[in-house]
Amino acid sequence: MLVQAHDIDSNAEDTFANVIHRSGTNAMRHQATLFEQIIQQFPWDRFDRLVRQHELDRYTGFTPRKHFIALLGGILSGQQGLRATSAALAPNDGALRLLGGKAPPRSTLSDANRDRPAELFIDLLHELLGHLNRAFRRTLKTALRLIDATHLGLGKRMQRWFGLHCGKVSAKLHVVFDPSAQKPVFFDITPANVNDITAAKTLMPIEKGATYVFDLGYYDFAWWAALADARCTFVTRLKCNTPLRQIEAREVAPGGYVLSDEVGLLPARLAGSRRNPFQHKGRKIEVRIDSGKVLRLFTNDLTSPAEEIAALYKERWQIELFFKWIKQNLKISQFMGNSDNAIRTQIAVSFIAYLLVRMLQAAQKLAVPAAQILLIIRTHLFVRRPILALLDPRWQPSPRRSSPETQLCIPLCN
Repeated sequence: MLVQAHDIDSNAEDTFANVIHRSGTNAMRHQATLFEQIIQQFPWDRFDRLVRQHELDRYTGFTPRKHFIALLGGILSGQQGLRATSAALAPNDGALRLLGGKAPPRSTLSDANRDRPAELFIDLLHELLGHLNRAFRRTLKTALRLIDATHLGLGKRMQRWFGLHCGKVSAKLHVVFDPSAQKPVFFDITPANVNDITAAKTLMPIEKGATYVFDLGYYDFAWWAALADARCTFVTRLKCNTPLRQIEAREVAPGGYVLSDEVGLLPARLAGSRRNPFQHKGRKIEVRIDSGKVLRLFTNDLTSPAEEIAALYKERWQIELFFKWIKQNLKISQFMGNSDNAIRTQIAVSFIAYLLVRMLQAAQKLAVPAAQILLIIRTHLFVRRPILALLDPRWQPSPRRSSPETQLCIPLCN
């Protein structure tokens, strides 16, 4: 089960900047709830196409659209569990019906999470990522991709799908993250005993020409060779017991945090009997970090300055911050169901909620942290006030024509 970003035709979708602009100019006529303003930019025509593609358009009661709106509303409002989500949405059933949604009973939402294929929502995330991707690809010459995984603690009832790891039921969330766009471009979930490199080799697609940064969990010379063959650059760490046959020693600035810079070859053979699949020249850079620890970095980039390679590896912490953010703010470690399908569904919709928050952050001029924007959304989800008024208390609606000062216009795609 995987999701990867692809481009789509973006002419039919509104950007968040346009939605924010309309929320101000239409304030005197009909004021939508904050939830309605957030999802107005959604590509519903593509959602309907995905429903037909998965042959789910036969439902007439709790339709896929009602299911998605209920899940998104529960996640954005910070609810944990089926009962809390159902109870929080019930008083706002009228507002949900205006969006084509419905406040579902607990049992109805539980059955849908268990039985409706998670692929529908993963493909929806796929579409939204494509909606965002085109503008960033125009501005970035090389795509930077951070790879890592994190554990998710699960209840005992989920042992059937994920088994035990170190005596506990847990899963592992594998993510490829784009730090420039602050968004995941791939995710998958496996049992916790699946090694990171196993997931990378069997599940993660390789994007030609991209730059990958990862840690020791992805220590596999054959996979490194596959990245190099795809004209990718990678930065990782070298184990202390892996020698490098030096070909060239490069000068480093005295007194700096870069201690050495060498070009060489990894051992020609592994375990004395197997040929090393990585036969390319590599580069070992030793750097001293703030704590005093010395890291042995390894890369197939033979031209960039050593300081730039070290800075790329430091970027890896952004995916750690992403994991921390979604766990703390979107409650991704607590699930609305006990099945593998329910978990995948909630993770996909949680990532969609994360993208919507980031889109809203990118479309406004104020330097408001994403966590604060989510807090505003959580506490005002069904309040009928313009987004601008909630983000900036000093904002006043224009009675006639909006001026450039009231337009928050950062186009996400053209």
